[in-house]
Amino acid sequence: MPISFERLLAGQPPTAQTPAQEVRDAAGDASRVFVVLDDDPTGTQSVADLPVLTDWTPESMEWALTQDRPAVYVMTNSRSLDPDDAAQRNREVAAAAFEASDRTRIRVDFVSRSDSTLRGHFPLEPQVLAGCIADHDGTRVDGIVIVPAFGDAGRITVDGIHYAGSMADGFTPVGETEFARDATFGYRSSRLADWVEEKSGGELAASSVIEIPLAELRTDLPAVVDRLKRASAEQPIVPDIVDENDLRRLSLALQEAEDAGKRFIYRVGPPFVRARIGQDVHPPLERDDLEKIRQGGLAEDAVGGLIVVGSHVQQTTRQLDALRARRRPFEVEIDVPVVLTAGRDEHLDAIVEQVVAGLAEGNVVVRTSRTLVTGQDAADSLAIARAVSDAVVEIVQRTIAEYPPRFVIAKGGITSSDVAARGLGMAKAFVRGPMLPGIVSLWEPVEGPARGIPYIVFAGNVGDEESLAEVTDKLSR
Repeated sequence: MPISFERLLAGQPPTAQTPAQEVRDAAGDASRVFVVLDDDPTGTQSVADLPVLTDWTPESMEWALTQDRPAVYVMTNSRSLDPDDAAQRNREVAAAAFEASDRTRIRVDFVSRSDSTLRGHFPLEPQVLAGCIADHDGTRVDGIVIVPAFGDAGRITVDGIHYAGSMADGFTPVGETEFARDATFGYRSSRLADWVEEKSGGELAASSVIEIPLAELRTDLPAVVDRLKRASAEQPIVPDIVDENDLRRLSLALQEAEDAGKRFIYRVGPPFVRARIGQDVHPPLERDDLEKIRQGGLAEDAVGGLIVVGSHVQQTTRQLDALRARRRPFEVEIDVPVVLTAGRDEHLDAIVEQVVAGLAEGNVVVRTSRTLVTGQDAADSLAIARAVSDAVVEIVQRTIAEYPPRFVIAKGGITSSDVAARGLGMAKAFVRGPMLPGIVSLWEPVEGPARGIPYIVFAGNVGDEESLAEVTDKLSR
């Protein structure tokens, strides 16, 4: 039974208003850029006007570091990889970041951005990054700060327990939700300290985790700083977080601890970076913002937009139903079982033909069949997911070449990453801001075949039932 927000916060002190400017002032003028390794591209939905890379050559990294921005996002898409490949990708990004840092004399620190519902390679990825820092700098990371909270999407942490839900429907411990039953990254624990122990196979005991209570974060920042200063040897740290002010308060404490010599790696949900760099919450983008991106682009006069749906979570299915009811887009289904057989190529030929014809008349939805196909184990499930993603990428590539759409929406994290990097050939971009308050980001491609086409990264598990329809309406005007 979901718990109401009022009941969850009963007895807690009120939020402590903390301006973003205060965080910026605390950071000072230090030449430091946070390199955000995003395991799927939905982590950009809370920030604005930051560079985004889908490759990680030292040259691309140097371009990003010299854009005079406090953070850069690197799309590793590691959530779609097996553990060994995910580890190797993290090492490659870190090596490129250090090489670019040495060239530019701009210090880099690392953020391992992952899912607000706790899916992804943990503790593998932050531990790999900690090892890269030790190899490069000869110093050991003191703490791994774990902040999955994402208030705009209904993910909050109270009394050490992480919840998913909404103000309207109440909140459920995340270990009791559909996200915990993920075929690849499933788990049982809702208390973050217990989740750390579970996901580390007992290597990191729950009793070793530093917990930061909400009341302390809101009323006694020096005590929080003292807790952070006691961290050592990559010790996990899990703060309670409910809203943006909590994230900013935590950022102030982290800055003070870092100024005192501590070093952290961050394993976080989407809004953490915004708070950590002291960026104000960006309002949703409007029609004029979209027109500036389209002007002079390849699809300036295009009629229809392309909506690619790969996510299988229930929220996506509900949002797709609402889009159908409001706009009645032309739909084409990728039959996943057929994609896994010898009939794949003929099936994709037919889909591309239908999509191109449909775009001349209006918006087109390309979606995978709604029945989730999984393998016998986690590795087999990942292999199936990659085969389906390859099919989606090919459809997008061929569509862009034949009929560039007015916009592209990608629904689902892995889908978004593959469509951006491979389907649209987007090596460099800027995230310009959210399409809805705090969620759903728009990227502007800097170069390549998608130049001038607004690209919308839409996580499968965010927004309400009308959100996909609302974003499509705004892009279709």
